[in-house]
Amino acid sequence: MKPIAVTMGEPAGIGPDICLALRASKVPVTILGSTEILKARAAKLGQSIDGLTIIDVPGLKSTVTPGELDSQHAAFVMNMLQEAVTRTMQGEFQALVTAPVHKGILNDAGYVFTGHTEFFAKSCHNSKVVMLLVGGDMRVALATTHLPLSEVSQAITPSLLKDTLRIIHRDMQSIFGIKKPKIGVAGLNPHAGEGGHLGCEEIEVITPTLKQLQQEGIDVCGPHPADSLFTHQVMAQYDVLFAMYHDQGLPVLKHASFGQAVNVSLGLPIIRTSVDHGTALPLAGTGQASASSLIRAVALAAALSDTKEVSLCQ
Repeated sequence: MKPIAVTMGEPAGIGPDICLALRASKVPVTILGSTEILKARAAKLGQSIDGLTIIDVPGLKSTVTPGELDSQHAAFVMNMLQEAVTRTMQGEFQALVTAPVHKGILNDAGYVFTGHTEFFAKSCHNSKVVMLLVGGDMRVALATTHLPLSEVSQAITPSLLKDTLRIIHRDMQSIFGIKKPKIGVAGLNPHAGEGGHLGCEEIEVITPTLKQLQQEGIDVCGPHPADSLFTHQVMAQYDVLFAMYHDQGLPVLKHASFGQAVNVSLGLPIIRTSVDHGTALPLAGTGQASASSLIRAVALAAALSDTKEVSLCQ
């Protein structure tokens, strides 16, 4: 089995802390980051880096203090992400798992970085990648990701919905092994527009697009009012739920499984998973950070890699 690449994440955050937990991983992993940082964090936590395979990434220019962001670390973080995705695409690793980075400090340093999902889409030369979170008995995919709420309505176009839902349908089959995935779609507006009284996006854009996809053989149903879509009775009817924007779908999933959920990027030529949380700067170096989501992300990446190999060979 090829190892799974794991990026260490923001040096001042909890990424180094939780990567230390991978010493006990049954799945072979290689951490891309800094031996120096991991060794220092391990010493602070009374642990060691024995048993970890580490690839040192260039660009670290200053001392790292847990919990204190430094824009001088930005080049190191970007090098780490680029090297990880390049080497995974070249076949050195079976999958890629990412610990959290801090978007703000990367942008402060002059990089245009809206998130891992968008970065990997560009690095893999993909025009469209879909963010999916898996937690407990829920799978929630997003039409839009890191957009201001004021821009979401304009972004919900027939083209975006078709591209995104086709990727979800395909990857539910090829990666998750679900032969006939059922996709439950949320409306954009309260009560899914209330027949046009609370917005017309459902009538003018979402419903006609779903009908076209149904004619292609894609099992999509909706648009449902979001407040009823995320109930146990309705969720049980679908393999994956489709939310129109980040904070429509993810608060529900994270309420149900925060710290245990896994972020999966659909549409990439590689398997990529991630934790469901941020850098948690106040917890860095305290010993209080939980590695549960990272451990689950590694396990899911390994499982999805196996499923994809089986699906592609059938």
